[in-house]
Amino acid sequence: MNVLLVDDDYFVVTALETKIDWASLGIGTVHTAHNVAQAREVMRRHDVHILVSDIEMPQGSGLELLAWIREERYDVQAIFLTNYADFNYAQKAIELRSFEYFLKPIQFDKLMLILRKAVERAREQQRDARAIEEGRYWQRNQAKMLEHFWRKLVSGSASSPLRPAEIADAVEEQHLGYAPDDPVQPVLLRLFPEDGTMGREEKHLFDFALQNVLHELFRQPAFTVETALEYKTHQWIAILKWHRPPAAEALEALCAAFVEQAKRALKSEACCLVGRAGRLGGASAILRELLRANDELVKRRNRVVFADGGGPAEDCYLPPDLARLEALLDQSKPGEFLAETSRYLDEQTRQPGFTTPVLNLFRLDMMQLVYAFLKSKGIQAHQLYAGRANERLLAQSLHSVEDMEAYLRALVGTAMDYRRFAEQPTSVADEIKQYIRAHYGEDLTRNSLADVFFLHPDYLARLFKKETGVSLGAYIIEARIAAAKQLLRSTNLSVFAVAKKAGYANYSYFVKVFKQEAGVSPNEYKHGESMDRAR
Repeated sequence: MNVLLVDDDYFVVTALETKIDWASLGIGTVHTAHNVAQAREVMRRHDVHILVSDIEMPQGSGLELLAWIREERYDVQAIFLTNYADFNYAQKAIELRSFEYFLKPIQFDKLMLILRKAVERAREQQRDARAIEEGRYWQRNQAKMLEHFWRKLVSGSASSPLRPAEIADAVEEQHLGYAPDDPVQPVLLRLFPEDGTMGREEKHLFDFALQNVLHELFRQPAFTVETALEYKTHQWIAILKWHRPPAAEALEALCAAFVEQAKRALKSEACCLVGRAGRLGGASAILRELLRANDELVKRRNRVVFADGGGPAEDCYLPPDLARLEALLDQSKPGEFLAETSRYLDEQTRQPGFTTPVLNLFRLDMMQLVYAFLKSKGIQAHQLYAGRANERLLAQSLHSVEDMEAYLRALVGTAMDYRRFAEQPTSVADEIKQYIRAHYGEDLTRNSLADVFFLHPDYLARLFKKETGVSLGAYIIEARIAAAKQLLRSTNLSVFAVAKKAGYANYSYFVKVFKQEAGVSPNEYKHGESMDRAR
């Protein structure tokens, strides 16, 4: 298989030649060209399977080159490199059936993955061509047929599992070559990609890389991987077909190797849940057990766990020492609080009755504990924890023990930070005054300010009056009238417009309040009458 690199920048071509491990991709020859004319000549003289080309070149664009390639009916996978995220370029590239559209500067690790996908696509096209020549069309669809068969078994296992006779009928109908007594075993792989990595930002590349890891690791003489399909986001099920009696120790070692490889190659933690081995005829029951265990078991990252195939675990919630945890909050000892909860979680994961519903009960206790603590300090917890970051941590907290610990760190850390802020009344009063001066034109009430500062409205009003000697309502009026004076002096706005900008929808009320505060009407103030008195 050969590749052609096209770019008018000699340094880019050299970098691509030297920094990509072409041999590991199965590329035999790397051809180069620095303009469209040279590229066409290379295409005429040599077989080229993959094209990596710049778009913007002075003697013809990469898009023009690809249009010529399509006209000449060359089977080429085209990857474009460009400095500009231009929609028109991307649209034209799609129309010309380009394989990928990649922005410079080049990130060689991601480009390597894209090239792997292009090589796989090119090989697939070659296999398809051979299959057509040999009259064996079924080869092209075999993997898809297997995936469809197993996906149907997996999706049906939770609701309407197939009986052994129905599985046998599906195997015969699709000519899959299975026997009812074939030993099979499902393995569920749960991935936890790190924030900011490919698993979060570019899932299609992450999934491709994951399948490469699976393909390399699970290539064993003892079994074949019939399919690997994504059951839920970042949850994959691999179906093993054993050629000899299933070996739990060998499978555990293999899964442990996958966990380590996921850390290194995918920047993702993982855990493996190994289902019970059994016969193909009973695959639906085995898959149902595995999916139930996946829902019930509290997971720990970087672990390999065997689902025992037993009945549902009996939920047994023994809460931690809530009185001690409450005392640690009162004493401002978040580190000890989190150490205590981590010890509790570690102990509970060793107990058979520690299921996801039980973990949810623990989470509810922790939330109620922290919310009650904040309420006692006059802080409105439901406002304090509103926001996407907290909602994401809360949603993920039942995924694993580590996710629960991350949620508790955020829950307790936020509570401690705001407690320290709320216990400095001068700072709180200053923050409120600054906010009022910056937002005088908005709807300012005790309740709206309480929402901003996550404090109970009564507590906020008392604190402000105590620290400033002025009621909250009086300070809001003072700030608005001061702003109105400034607008009347320094702008050509009408008095009516100034009233609206200062936060008064009722013009008559604004005039009344202004005269009470300034001693003159807004019109008199604007035209300089009695300015000495007003000042």
